[in-house]
Amino acid sequence: LQWDPMITTLPGLYLLSVGVVKPAAWLLGWTGSVVCSVGMLRFINLLFSAGNFYLLYLLLFKIHQKNKAVSGFQRILSALTLAMFPTLYFFTFLYYTDPGSVFFTLFSYLMCLYGNHKTSALLGFCGFMFRQTNIVWTVFCAGNVVAEKLNEAWKIELQKKKDEKISSRKGSFSDLTRILQFLVKYLLSPKNLVTLTALTWPYIILVSLFFVFVFINGGIVVGDRSSHEACLHFPQLFYFLCFTVFFSFPHLLTPTKIRKFLLSLRKHPVQYSLITVISLFLIWRFTYVHKYLLADNRHYTFYVWRKVFQRHELVKYLLVPFYIFAGWSFADTLKSKSIFWILMYFVCLLAVTVPQKLLEFRYFILPFLIYRLNTPFLSLYRQLLELAFYILVNAVTFYLFLNRTFQWENSDEVQRFMW
Repeated sequence: LQWDPMITTLPGLYLLSVGVVKPAAWLLGWTGSVVCSVGMLRFINLLFSAGNFYLLYLLLFKIHQKNKAVSGFQRILSALTLAMFPTLYFFTFLYYTDPGSVFFTLFSYLMCLYGNHKTSALLGFCGFMFRQTNIVWTVFCAGNVVAEKLNEAWKIELQKKKDEKISSRKGSFSDLTRILQFLVKYLLSPKNLVTLTALTWPYIILVSLFFVFVFINGGIVVGDRSSHEACLHFPQLFYFLCFTVFFSFPHLLTPTKIRKFLLSLRKHPVQYSLITVISLFLIWRFTYVHKYLLADNRHYTFYVWRKVFQRHELVKYLLVPFYIFAGWSFADTLKSKSIFWILMYFVCLLAVTVPQKLLEFRYFILPFLIYRLNTPFLSLYRQLLELAFYILVNAVTFYLFLNRTFQWENSDEVQRFMW
């Protein structure tokens, strides 16, 4: 019955907690102090964590069902690894919105893949109640349907022209231009728009309700808006790519990948020069530093910023070659997906990262998980290496949180290091 004005998310986690804890208390005869204890509230996220593991397994099974070479053990191992993804796993044991936000978004994605779009949109609404930016993943689910239809139409288009040189997977710049022309032509057709609307209407209703909410609320944030202002923070995409390379190094940092990148660099010097110039411009004009990033020394982002980016004014520019490699490697692992799926995912990735002024690793959880779910399976050795790395990072994180406490000068409360 109380509301802290500093809280900026909708009350999804609290409503669900009441729905779980109150009936349990009534059945077991617990008193108020037990019902609303820290332990009971944190237990909600343990339930979500178990659910996330199962959803990750089901999603891996559905997305990679055509790959008969992947064993059931490998799927379970991959699901376990992703469920232990450090930035998500850490918040399983605290009363944060992240495990529930991930649960409803993954559940919505799974229902979308099975064609249950009304259920998917309803679960998307639940995800929105945990975090408003999850509306982007509702658009992603609708985009999955649209990308599938576009891919079918593109294949028919290729067959008509009998042009084997154009591929719906990955091609040269001229191929991409022709694909974009096809995209515009397809989406301007009233017949195609009616078909797509008939398929995606549950998502359209939910996104329309979101815009009504934004209009009535006067913005996407509830509570403290002063610390959550939207801006065009393009370097957030670069930070996300670095974050992804760090946590997916068995996929992205391999000698083969580096050789292929250098070969690509030699083949297309003009394109990479243009990308470099654009990246330098975006860093120069659109780098923002949030006050929390500079002041809150409990979070790892504070130390990343201080020890890397604040060492010298030029550091942020010197990292551009690594950003380009990270972006190329990231895109290369998705080459098995259709070009329309990649375009749709990239738009959602931009929508969920770029408007955020604060560099916060928790904002990267969902785009990372959806990316990883759609990458090909690694060899068993690399899968085990990834799992071992996650376990090590989790162990260090929990050790620091529990044993390396400190205090601020103006506060008697114990402070802890965390994501």
